[in-house]
Parts: sequence; C-alpha cells; structure tokens
Amino acid sequence: MPTARRKRLEPIPQILIFDVDGVLVDVRESFWRSALETMQYLTGKRVTWGELYRWKSKPGNNDDWNMVAKWATALGKPTSYEQARDAFQRFYWDCDGRRGNVRREKMLVTPKQVRRWAERFELNLFTGRTRREFGYTFERWEATRHFSTVITMDDAPKKPRPEGLLKILAGRDPGMALYVGDNVDDALAAQAAGVRFLAILPARMQGYRARAAEFRELGALGLLPRATAIGHWLK
Repeated sequence: MPTARRKRLEPIPQILIFDVDGVLVDVRESFWRSALETMQYLTGKRVTWGELYRWKSKPGNNDDWNMVAKWATALGKPTSYEQARDAFQRFYWDCDGRRGNVRREKMLVTPKQVRRWAERFELNLFTGRTRREFGYTFERWEATRHFSTVITMDDAPKKPRPEGLLKILAGRDPGMALYVGDNVDDALAAQAAGVRFLAILPARMQGYRARAAEFRELGALGLLPRATAIGHWLK
C-alpha cells in the first residue's frame, strides 16, 4: 500500500471521528496489562503479550472484558462476561489499597494538535470505553472540549456494530466523515456505516504483517504509525 505521504483523501472529510485506546491514549500499561493480570488471576496461567495481541486482533475483542471471557474459557476456565468484567476491575481501578493500572495511561496526542484539527474539522469520539473510564482520563484533559460528540459503550451498541458512528453522523452523508481506529472492530464498524477508515498500526507492533493485511482486506485506506500522521492525508 502507498505510504501516507503519497496519499490524499478526496474529498477531504469534514468530520473526523477518533477511537480512543491506541489512537489518542497509550493503553498498553492500563487496559492491556490489566487483561494479562486478569487472565493470570482467573486461570492461574501466565499468558504472554504475543498471545494478547493475537486475541486483540480477533473480531469482537475490542471489548477487553469479552476478550478475557473467551480467552479464559479457551484455556479451560469457563468464564462469563460478568465474571471477566468484575475480575478486570480489580486491576484496572484502584482496589484493596492497590493502585490501578488506569493511572499508567498516557496521552499520545497533544492538546495543541487537537486544537489544530478542530480549526479545520468537526471532531468526535467513538470509543469502546464505558463513560466512567472515559471520564477518568478525559475530564481533566484540556483538549476534550474540542470534541463535539463522545459516544461510549454506555451510549450505543459495542463495536463492530456501527450505531455509534451513525449517531455521530446524525443523518449526514457518511462520505463526509473519516474514522481513525486501531482495531479490527473499528474497521468493521466503519465498513458497516459506510465511513472511510484509516488504521493506526505502528511498524513495531507484533504481528504487523498479518494485521496490515487484515486492515487492507476490510477496506482501510491506509496504515498510519500514529494518529498525528493523518495530516499527510488531509492536506
């Protein structure tokens, strides 16, 4: 696929919609580490980062609780969605005097960059986070005010269903929008909504080639190393 520097979107979108985890926020030490710790807690087995990446790349696993439930069950520990969710909370949030992994989250985009985007485009968020998870990280971030609409797991059916994107569009032409995400469920949601899609996929990511091929198959217009690289597509 041509590099981002050789491409330009035609027509230029008027509406930019971003996923959150892996796009605006580095969640490797928060959600992903919590998933690993939850798996060990539930199954007694120490799973690896490589296994995590493989499970995250499967459709329906944008929701970490769903992923953990299926993963633990596959390892011989039948686990319901609710059991996975409750166990996951022990590691993501502060619990029993232990500092939760949520405190390790880091923003990947500066408020200055978001402000620049907001000068040209309508900005929105469609995330698989709950409203509580979103609020903890974003309520004090100064760039949050630039996003017109925020759709969380509490506001619309989970990805890969497209209702969150359609809710943001509110009847407007999907061709006016661009969705930027890092998960196969993001690509599937965009495909179902008729919205153009760019995938965030750092070259260092484990399983890069397989994930790149999957994103291309699902109609991704390009693969970006980070969210700020969309500028090459929007000039």
